[in-house]
Amino acid sequence: MPGVGRRWRWRWLTAAGGLLLGVALLGAPASLAAQAPRTLTGTLDGADYLIEVPANWNGTLLLYSHGTVRPGAANTAQDAPDALSGPWLLNAGYALAGSAYSKTGYALAEAFHDNIALLDTFAQSVGKPKRTIAWGTSQGGMISAGLAQKFPDRFDGALPMCGFLAGAIGQENVHLDSAFVMQQLLPGGSSLPIVNIPDGDAAVSQAQALVADAQSTPAGRARLALAAAVGNVPGWYDPSAPPPASDDYAAQEAAQFQWFTQTDLDFYLFYRAELEQRAGGNVSWNTGVDYRQQLERSIDRNEVYGLYAAAGLSLDDDLRTLATAPRIEADPGAVQYLVDNVVYNGQLQIPVLTLHTLGDGRRIVGEERAYADVVHAAGRDALLRQSFVARAGHCTYTAAEKLSALHGLMHRLDTGQWDTNDAATLNARAAALGPELNMLPPSTPLGAAFADATPAPFPRPWDARCLTATPAAPLPGEQSPLCL
Repeated sequence: MPGVGRRWRWRWLTAAGGLLLGVALLGAPASLAAQAPRTLTGTLDGADYLIEVPANWNGTLLLYSHGTVRPGAANTAQDAPDALSGPWLLNAGYALAGSAYSKTGYALAEAFHDNIALLDTFAQSVGKPKRTIAWGTSQGGMISAGLAQKFPDRFDGALPMCGFLAGAIGQENVHLDSAFVMQQLLPGGSSLPIVNIPDGDAAVSQAQALVADAQSTPAGRARLALAAAVGNVPGWYDPSAPPPASDDYAAQEAAQFQWFTQTDLDFYLFYRAELEQRAGGNVSWNTGVDYRQQLERSIDRNEVYGLYAAAGLSLDDDLRTLATAPRIEADPGAVQYLVDNVVYNGQLQIPVLTLHTLGDGRRIVGEERAYADVVHAAGRDALLRQSFVARAGHCTYTAAEKLSALHGLMHRLDTGQWDTNDAATLNARAAALGPELNMLPPSTPLGAAFADATPAPFPRPWDARCLTATPAAPLPGEQSPLCL
């Protein structure tokens, strides 16, 4: 293709069998595309960074924010979400940049500072972009949405992927709910520290043992299902397999057990302990929460009923135990740290397109509903579009699915109108990018799996809204907003 402008170029071809999507490769002339991109590295205020600028730069900068890095683990700068998307975008003319952040763990405050510092460095070293997009995965999705809210004058659009979009308050409170059920109902759980945690590693080890013991009995599995249900943890874990049948409660609970042991307990306890140190106290509360009502709203409600019945266990008794258990109050000063880092107010000023898998048990798809609700309450629906992939796993997208979503955002910026966002169109776009990009990193072939979906309400949808200047009225089926 001779030359590339700053717009994505897509070609629709009509064929007798229907509408087919042809995709221009977005590549520069071979003489330019063959040149290695200009690479800049360095450190800003303790944060390593990486910048790559292709010879055929089209004027658009994609600023990537990476996910959570466990304290003590290697922390390197990344400027793309995977090894396939980055080279493709560079060849298409896009500049890429990413910061490692100066700290690991719940590094939201550092990430906001370090990303803006990186934008300043890019402008000084390369030139001011015509267009800047914030995009990121997992905690990086949360950061990207936060950058769009906090610094709308520095960005033209944002693509948060698998992000913590219920905001810090909602996220941590729902984590507390699942941990609270485990503490109150699992044999031996009463000594499990779930707030003001002195040693995160020790707490995770204790919880892993409790959960493993519970998994060995029908009663324990029923209670683990209840712990999953109050947080809407999906009963689907394997991204290469379809979800269990709607009445296969054993398989659903087995998947939730994997979510707990493989990832979630770390976030309930280890990362909470790290966050409490940053915030200066306990950041979560369950005062006023009715877990019976939370179960009734849950996507896992029927599973819990089925497993309790199969175990010959009284669900009413366990719910009464939860209802009478002493409640946990938050430290208002610590909560303020989360408000700053970050609670979403819905006041979008730039276009935002989000991407989420339906079977994500680390960051449930209901986080998207929470984000959409606050945007709707602020009257900014026209600036938001959300896309969903029918697959289990956290951030388990193919490169083609990410690029297809990015196209939707770029189209909005180019034309002022959102392009068609239905699943069939998105899947056609992804498929047209070719089999080499329809891979789940590092190398698992997968067909595009976009789906039209409306997520269930977030388990605690009032948490973020009660912290806005004018608390919104509760949605149907909710309690009144709970404010400190």
